[in-house]
Amino acid sequence: MRAIEVAFPGGPLELVEREMPEPEASEVRIRVQACGVCHSDAETKEGYFPGLVYPLTPGHEVAGVIDALGEDVVGWRLGQRVGVGWFGGQCGRCDRCRRADFMNCRNGPITGVTRHGGYAEAMIAHATALASIPDDLSAVEAAPILCAGVSTYNGLKRCGAQPGDLVAIQGIGGLGHLALQFAVRMGFEVVAIDKGPDRGVIARRLGAHRYIDSTTQDVGEVLTALGGAKAILATAPSAKAMGDAIEGLTLDGTLLVLGLPSEPIAVPPLRLVTGRSIKGAAGGVAMEAEDAMAFSILTGVRPVIETMPLERAAEAYARMMAGHAQFRIVLTTGF
Repeated sequence: MRAIEVAFPGGPLELVEREMPEPEASEVRIRVQACGVCHSDAETKEGYFPGLVYPLTPGHEVAGVIDALGEDVVGWRLGQRVGVGWFGGQCGRCDRCRRADFMNCRNGPITGVTRHGGYAEAMIAHATALASIPDDLSAVEAAPILCAGVSTYNGLKRCGAQPGDLVAIQGIGGLGHLALQFAVRMGFEVVAIDKGPDRGVIARRLGAHRYIDSTTQDVGEVLTALGGAKAILATAPSAKAMGDAIEGLTLDGTLLVLGLPSEPIAVPPLRLVTGRSIKGAAGGVAMEAEDAMAFSILTGVRPVIETMPLERAAEAYARMMAGHAQFRIVLTTGF
């Protein structure tokens, strides 16, 4: 089979031939049809995640069909449409699993980070990581929902806002364009924040009620004048933009960090003492990915996608990292 791999931290994404893998007892093999290109793929490509063993294949927005079953796998069948996100399964034994916190399993693999991911024609996944893909979503549509979609969907469900509350989406990109659509469908008053008038046109087309151009307006002042945001979903990886946005929270508001800037976020301690909070969120387990896909079908949320064939993975990754993707790039295998 063909696969894209990184031979060492910071190395190039190269197309290689590899033996078709065989699943172990509790695993399945997925014939990959589509795999989204995510900013978090940099954890593997650049070696940011500690303790990685190379060579590695990135990719954690994987959609395809099961074409081999381990002997202990039950409840799944050959030919079934499935997806896998960042969550690669749980051990069921550690303290986090015993508290039903499967997303933070201490021994669970991370797709495309601690084991080979979906930049390939096939990959192995633990059965506990599988999400069933409904017939109403194509593989290309489903792939981004398995990471960007479930991350923003879960974030909005847990941000503390209620229908009718003011919620701001900072950054209308790969994560933010989905967060914006979900927020509108959940009944929030949605303010989009980005740079330049062109993004405002896109944000309103996706359903935003208001738009703040951070190049010409003070984000905190505008949000405060609107009564303050109950929640701000920070999706663009800019520590400065996140720090600036905190000024626009209500006194009991929450900044929910989804994007991953490399710099620390500067926060005046007074903002925290007076009741504002900062939280982080990452992905979701398999059933939560199914919930996000079901909600997408019910409400008409869809990722805005451009596709590239697997062999152009290096080009797709570079385009995504440069911020030129509109809005999610999905690699396809032709299967």
